[in-house]
Amino acid sequence: MKESCYLTGQFLLAMPGIGDSRFDHAVIAMCMHDASGALGIGLGSEIAGLGFHDVLRQLSIDPAAAPDCGVCVGGPVEPGRGFVLHSRDWSGQDTVDVAGRWALSGMMDVLRAIAAGRGPSQWQVALGYAGWGEGQLDAEMTRHGWLSVAGDTSLIFAVSAEARWAAGMAAAGVNPRLLVAEAGRA
Repeated sequence: MKESCYLTGQFLLAMPGIGDSRFDHAVIAMCMHDASGALGIGLGSEIAGLGFHDVLRQLSIDPAAAPDCGVCVGGPVEPGRGFVLHSRDWSGQDTVDVAGRWALSGMMDVLRAIAAGRGPSQWQVALGYAGWGEGQLDAEMTRHGWLSVAGDTSLIFAVSAEARWAAGMAAAGVNPRLLVAEAGRA
């Protein structure tokens, strides 16, 4: 059996020319990756015209004093399903610890806690996710397309969505201006 990459707790950054426009400049926080597949939450772009308060109101949750912020495009799979990446200082009934770096929760209990002022100290909401079947991500990692970067939580909580890709590249020591979408020919 081929050994897997097991990228849980890291970020995947889409390289130029990945070949799928849905992942252009994508930043994926890898939350699960094992022999059966992988799941990550996209953090590289926000849904235009949709804010956190809008999500709360759609779910009949009073925003109260919760700050209004953007909602990320979590990925192309189940775009109506919500996730919250958050600091590890809060845990709910469906919270998953991600490699001791951050936590991932489904929507309702964490959203109620945030709106009530008793949720995690840091959080980012996303709709949808990126998913890979058994061995799919491992195979993709052997081809040009993804760059794996250490899972520094500041990329989630201290950098704006539109700046995450460039910040992730910089953290990896890569100057994005020097990247090209196609390989040369000799």
